[in-house]
Amino acid sequence: MKKLSLSAFGLASIMALSACNAAEKEQPASSSDVAAASMASQVDEVRSASTAGENFLNQNKNAKGVHTTPSGLQYKINHQTKGKSPKATDTVTVEYEGRLIDGTVFDSTAMHGNKPATFPLNGVIPGWTEGLQLMNEGSNFTFYIPADLAYGDQSPSPLIPANSTLIFDVKLIKVGE
Repeated sequence: MKKLSLSAFGLASIMALSACNAAEKEQPASSSDVAAASMASQVDEVRSASTAGENFLNQNKNAKGVHTTPSGLQYKINHQTKGKSPKATDTVTVEYEGRLIDGTVFDSTAMHGNKPATFPLNGVIPGWTEGLQLMNEGSNFTFYIPADLAYGDQSPSPLIPANSTLIFDVKLIKVGE
């Protein structure tokens, strides 16, 4: 029995699908057609968010006061103190506001009754883990987090498109419980 190469199989599959698609053009759209169109739209949205984020970061890296780490995290020091700095394994208490690059606020301590958030630093997105370790208690930074240091293609909320670059204003209130 002769083995079929992947490229030959791929070409045969494309030809068969093309023939099926030509025949289907005369039929009304099925639920699978609608699902495929929806998926294509989502893929376009993800690509758009990714491209917009890359463009934003490329321009932002030259903004006054913006620093870039080797990982690609960008940050701006709004207020620096000499307090204690956290390690990745520490618990921290912060006030924050998270936005998309278009300015849309998707989360903040203000949205949670102005109650500061407390969490283990190694339990959040990598951009936060890295960025907060640059801070001292009482400091206030703005983080510009590339998608790969945020949620990547796994958006946690409909408010955050997959592959979004995120902006966070963060005040580190306390290191430790």
